[in-house]
Amino acid sequence: MKPISFLGPKGTFTHEAASTISDNLVSYCTIPAVLESVATGECNRGVVPIENSIEGAVSQTLDLFAHKYDLKIHDEIIIPINHNLIVNKGVSLDEITDVYSHSQALGQCQGFINENNIQPHFAISTANAVKSIMGNENAAAIGNKKAAELYDMEILISGIQDVSNNETRFVIVSNDDHAPTGKDKTSIAFSFYEDNPGELYKILGIFYKANVNLTKVESRPSKEGLGNYIFFLDFYGHRTDDNIKNILAEIEENTSVLKVLGSYPIFSY
Repeated sequence: MKPISFLGPKGTFTHEAASTISDNLVSYCTIPAVLESVATGECNRGVVPIENSIEGAVSQTLDLFAHKYDLKIHDEIIIPINHNLIVNKGVSLDEITDVYSHSQALGQCQGFINENNIQPHFAISTANAVKSIMGNENAAAIGNKKAAELYDMEILISGIQDVSNNETRFVIVSNDDHAPTGKDKTSIAFSFYEDNPGELYKILGIFYKANVNLTKVESRPSKEGLGNYIFFLDFYGHRTDDNIKNILAEIEENTSVLKVLGSYPIFSY
């Protein structure tokens, strides 16, 4: 069976999410590379982050869905993000002058970093950050338990994120979406012919009239000039449900582009 790709390297939170669905995994260093591996058939599915409860949407994932790939969201995974201060064994907090991690992780731990007067540095991933400080007793990294174990490092302080209920949502990408389960969610992207008053209001009103709950509303630049946007919506229901079919048909009549990004089961904790 073909492997499942994920945004690597090993020891990242995406690796942790992907590990919940398979052991047959292969890491890729960028989100585009993960999606390309699925589009070309090199991998069966791919796992990428799409949203964090503190930092918001992962813009690159949304842009690639909207502009480049016709892949579908097959499933979603939501995991709690517990950030740890990882050090070489035997190092104490007062020895640390610098901390390394992915920009998202640094942003989610800004309070701790400021309180301890530590200089932050960007790394390509949380796992690479842990690897980069090996042997450096004045440096720490922010990462997960899997990364600490992978590089035989020590967790000095756990749970250093600013908000305790920090979660990241990952999507499992495939060439097809999921069959209806009765407890589903659908994601779409759309844009308008012209920027006229009330255009977005009309679309949101369609869901109000149909009594369908929206779970996410997001916008991204269309890359066609300032003031032009693509809108992303998540809502309850499967695209094959009769009421969702009617909603999608009405949206299509009122937009220049409508792209169904997939229907998939609502994640169950």
